[in-house]
Amino acid sequence: MSQIISITALSSISPLGNDPKTIWENYQHPSTCFSEQFLDHQKTWVAALDAASQQEVLALQQTDIKYKSLDKSVLYAMVAARKALAQAGWQKGGSFGINIGSSRGATDLFEKHFQEYLTTGKAQTLASPTTTLGNISSWVAHDLQSNGPEISHSITCSTALHALLNGVAWLRAGMANQFLVGGSEAPLTDFTIGQMRALKIYTQNKEGHHEPVALQQVQCDYPNRALDLDKKQNTMVLGEGAAVCCLELGKKENALAFIEGIGYATEILEHNISISAEAICFQKSMAMALQNTPLSEVDAIVMHAPGTIKGDLTEYRAIEKVFGKNLPLLTTNKWKIGHTFGASGILSVEMAILMLQHNKFIGVPFLSDANPFRVQNSDRVMKKVLVNAVGFGGNAVSVLLSL
Repeated sequence: MSQIISITALSSISPLGNDPKTIWENYQHPSTCFSEQFLDHQKTWVAALDAASQQEVLALQQTDIKYKSLDKSVLYAMVAARKALAQAGWQKGGSFGINIGSSRGATDLFEKHFQEYLTTGKAQTLASPTTTLGNISSWVAHDLQSNGPEISHSITCSTALHALLNGVAWLRAGMANQFLVGGSEAPLTDFTIGQMRALKIYTQNKEGHHEPVALQQVQCDYPNRALDLDKKQNTMVLGEGAAVCCLELGKKENALAFIEGIGYATEILEHNISISAEAICFQKSMAMALQNTPLSEVDAIVMHAPGTIKGDLTEYRAIEKVFGKNLPLLTTNKWKIGHTFGASGILSVEMAILMLQHNKFIGVPFLSDANPFRVQNSDRVMKKVLVNAVGFGGNAVSVLLSL
């Protein structure tokens, strides 16, 4: 990249909480944020917002009668955006751009409106305007009274990092001075869970296990087995939340971190959710992001690693192809908060920035000593962290962050 981009604020609302102190404290504990809900006709592991965050959403919803009809994916983004704006010191009504995307959009509302249509034969007046994809950025812009461009998009699970790419492009092109970017997802619905089960990638609940009792207990403690290369079944768990960050051109004194490199690539599809055995898209995106950086300077990678057999393994092979034998420390947060689809990339950026700020690596606690990802009490200094995300169809993005 020709110019450094500063991240001057990052705010999120997720199962980890909604303030940096709480989120960091939760990352220090080996327990997960998973609970069981009755979805898709059975008990289902999910990562839902914590109670305090749910109260934040409810409080925001009550500030304006128009907000009562909005989907949770929109409300989550609004909560995060308000906090990010205050953190960065941007003014409400300012000329900043907004690009907040989502993989699924207004899933909950769409399902409810469609079910009502099937039952009554009539659609509600607000069914269309409250379920369009542009809803998220538009309502955030309304809430913040911004005067810049508003963009929404869906590129499945790499949506949030594609929003970051867009923000960087607008800033470098001189078309904006400030950009608010991120992703939001509220996928804990019957139909969404049903879709993931149809793909045979969702983790099994307790009743679905057929392994010995001891192994069942481990899988109940950690339903998502991200980075466990020995797992025999897919273990994706869905989570909900939103995260946004404020981007500004150049090195700012109040920067949380700097974006040193960006990379992106798309694979040729064999089928709708395909990815090659060595994740060529990741190889290309990482190489692009690292083109001006010696590989030895990368201290850690926050992997996409959704907890599926193929998804975890192919990304690991791609990292091996790029870095050779001298791998950085490797981690993910999906064992703890699940896969938040379109929001996952920025939540991974949040994890990376926290590791940089606290100079402490966050590993995966359940891995065996033989696992190549196993790290205990690493004293490696955290100066540069790479973040990966990929969506259905091999849309990969890599972002290199530094202090």
